[in-house]
Amino acid sequence: MRIHYLLLAVLCLFLMPVPGNGGIISTVQRYYCKIRGGRCAAVTCLAKEEQIGQCSTRGRKCCRKKK
Repeated sequence: MRIHYLLLAVLCLFLMPVPGNGGIISTVQRYYCKIRGGRCAAVTCLAKEEQIGQCSTRGRKCCRKKK
């Protein structure tokens, strides 16, 4: 039974977000942006791009070339 507590503690350590990194949610958002054919922009999208989503909870934008 003690092994369950140890496994739970290890799992919690791996799921805890690191400062400066958005954690699991941001990773999923960046992956979803890449699947949709976009790129993550730090501030704004370029003139020939449109925003199709977000890459992180901090405001990075997912941009793709306009069709």
